[in-house]
Amino acid sequence: MATVWSALGDPLTQGIMQRAFVEVVLLGAVGGALGCWVVFYGLSYGAESLAHGLFPGLVIAALTGIPVLVGGAGGLIVAALAIALAQRVPELGNDTAIAVVVTSLFGLGALLALSPSSPPGIQSLLFGDILAVSDLDLALAAGLAAVALVALRVLHGGLLVVGFDRQSARMLGADPRRADAALLVLVALAILVGVQGLGNLLVVAVLVAPAATARMLVHRILPMMWLAAGLAVAAGVAGLYLSYHAGTAAGASIAAALVAEYVLALAWTARSGRVFVPATE
Repeated sequence: MATVWSALGDPLTQGIMQRAFVEVVLLGAVGGALGCWVVFYGLSYGAESLAHGLFPGLVIAALTGIPVLVGGAGGLIVAALAIALAQRVPELGNDTAIAVVVTSLFGLGALLALSPSSPPGIQSLLFGDILAVSDLDLALAAGLAAVALVALRVLHGGLLVVGFDRQSARMLGADPRRADAALLVLVALAILVGVQGLGNLLVVAVLVAPAATARMLVHRILPMMWLAAGLAVAAGVAGLYLSYHAGTAAGASIAAALVAEYVLALAWTARSGRVFVPATE
């Protein structure tokens, strides 16, 4: 028993691990709840595109010494403007325009990050380094997380109406375009909260995997959001413990825990013969 308590308590005595645990709680709460809307609206590709599009901003921030969140925000603005311009080309469809811009920006970021002249460790932007989170990073992340969660509460009714009946949403007082725009802004905020900890390649996992898992287990949107947030936090904590005791990369360990939750839920659903029912209010 003492060994078990030691295994659970030892990581909590270290400052870097304490900050990492706070970060995964913030990221899990926002990513799990918001991810339900991402899955519900079919925006998984859009979320991944936003994450990849801001990569050059992250690299430039690391090279110049400005906060990563500031660089990521700048990268998001540039990506959004570039996509808007590309979508005005008649020969390109919306999906093609997004793909061209995001691929170009991600390639530019990778070129800068993997350059021989880049400082050591900058490649961690791809996979994150949650153990390097500072008090300032936590404060900024907490602020963004609070804004995102309050916005989800305020926008809940409109998002629900648009999600279930986009054609009749205007008659019920909801604007589909505003709902879509608000959701994408919140996704961008969530990515900024999690990108330093999980990196550019793994941050979308915390938006999609917990929500996809919760959707198999519950059929109402509010319980789904609570469950997804709990699953995201649990996977984050489990991943950190795995990283601490097994010596594995923290971000990859958290992603593995998220996948494990999904596989277990999928197996349980198949075994119990549950029939999938779309989430409702």
